[in-house]
Amino acid sequence: MRKDKLLFLLTFFVIFLSLVSCDKNRVFETNIEMPSYEWNKDSVLLFHVDIVDTISSHNIYLNVRNTSQYAYQNLFVFLQTTSPTGLSLRDTLECYLADDRGKWLGSGWGDIYDNRFIYKRNIRFPVSGNYTFKVIQGMRSNQLKYITDVGIRIEKSENQ
Repeated sequence: MRKDKLLFLLTFFVIFLSLVSCDKNRVFETNIEMPSYEWNKDSVLLFHVDIVDTISSHNIYLNVRNTSQYAYQNLFVFLQTTSPTGLSLRDTLECYLADDRGKWLGSGWGDIYDNRFIYKRNIRFPVSGNYTFKVIQGMRSNQLKYITDVGIRIEKSENQ
């Protein structure tokens, strides 16, 4: 009996490791949890990314997790990128979290929904070094309720 349990745990561990290690294109991914599921208008989310590869093309995504109690269909964010040389670029993104009928988009489990929005596709970083991504919510609410996590993901593009 004990041998069967050990074999089961070993099999589970091997399967778990193989699933976790399948994300070979990911260069960076970090998500920041919002305290009490509220994103304050003055709250600036900072992501520091050390970029080494200036030859490969990359995709940059904005990750957003919300609950089904989120009051809006969309989410506006201001995203500022600063390169190691100090050059900055500021963009406004509109992210649709629900369709016109109110059905939540993205993948969900329970009342939590995950979305990944493309920010930049097939870009090459011009210089290596530390890039800073600053994300600020651009909605009219001072306390944007039921946004649970926001993050940045950078991955190598499949189209090299």
